[in-house]
Amino acid sequence: MTTTVLLVDDHPVVRSGLRAVLDQDPDITIVGESATGEEALQLARHLAPSVVLCDLRLGDGIDGIETTTELRKLNPPPAVIILTTFDRDAEILGAIEAGAAGYLLKDADPETIIDAIGRARDGELVLTPDVASRVLRGVRNPLPKLTGREIEVLSLLATGATNREISKALFIAEATVKSHISHIFTKLDVDGRSKAIHLAQSTGLI
Repeated sequence: MTTTVLLVDDHPVVRSGLRAVLDQDPDITIVGESATGEEALQLARHLAPSVVLCDLRLGDGIDGIETTTELRKLNPPPAVIILTTFDRDAEILGAIEAGAAGYLLKDADPETIIDAIGRARDGELVLTPDVASRVLRGVRNPLPKLTGREIEVLSLLATGATNREISKALFIAEATVKSHISHIFTKLDVDGRSKAIHLAQSTGLI
């Protein structure tokens, strides 16, 4: 049974490397390549691949998680495997919640990637033991939900910006900035900026 695959990565060298690996398997046919999420959606509608191998970061356009969400709306929907260098909990959980059939790191050996493609095609969830345990931990202990504005404030805090600088950057009152920071500390259950920034960066919130 031939498995048709669409490669989605904004680095041509990575796509070439994946093609070289997958072309070794007679049961896999690469039907297309894309550098952006938007192009991937167009190609998927036209080519109807069985499996999409998709990076998490795709330049200035939509990212791998949003691309996955949209790909899963197609009829029939392809199985999507995220293949990336990013392994933070928030990104892994985001991909799975978006409907990804698997999450692999780019240092995976060729046999693992080829096996994952076949399993994803057959409807299995493909996760390494480490990633699976982190998904389970995330389900049991979900990350706090910050609003879009709170994410913006926290991201600016991580750059070392002061409350006044944040207020100017976001065109909001300094008192509003302080209120957002207070809410962030409460949601993250921390008592200072450095702890909030460390937790947000380590879990992929920012």
